[in-house]
Amino acid sequence: MAVTGWLESLRAAEKTALLQDGRRKVHYLFPDGKEMAEEYDEKTSELLVRKWRVKSALGALGQWQIEVGEPALPGAGSLGPELIKESNANPIFMRKDTKMSFQWRIRNLPYPKDVYSVCVDQKERCVIVRTTNKKYYKKFSIPDLDRYQLPLDDSSLSFAHANCTLIISYLKPKEVLAAESELQKELKKVKTVHSSDGDCKTQ
Repeated sequence: MAVTGWLESLRAAEKTALLQDGRRKVHYLFPDGKEMAEEYDEKTSELLVRKWRVKSALGALGQWQIEVGEPALPGAGSLGPELIKESNANPIFMRKDTKMSFQWRIRNLPYPKDVYSVCVDQKERCVIVRTTNKKYYKKFSIPDLDRYQLPLDDSSLSFAHANCTLIISYLKPKEVLAAESELQKELKKVKTVHSSDGDCKTQ
């Protein structure tokens, strides 16, 4: 079963954990050299950040790729104020899950709700967002469902719009909720270092 397969991969990974600033930071090193770093709220166990890093063919470490959490503004430190202001006006896509749903937020979309269409593409295994005024188009996958090899269900998808932000929610299947619960039990077995600095190898 695919759900069990991914859980076994997580169990087999070398894990280190650090408690810092109210966050439980977990670093996974998989046998193939791939790395995953997660950050959970210490009190609620809510996933705040998930990112991945893989080695190149020559063995060099690549950049962290964010799957869940606030995206880093590329080169923001080197941009002038005018360019930063301009980039802030462009749509910003990020994922921020809740306990029961996968959730994505697209900021800086000022159009009314009835302009948006959000649907599942079964063939490409992705979610497609488009506007009737053809001002915005986006398609994205749900990596969790791919890892667990679960089907996408249009009835699990919903969206809302407020304060120039489109909020897209996809109810987590019961298999994912059960697997996340099992993972939390597994992470409690990992020895956790308490620290006021350091970042559990994620930088």
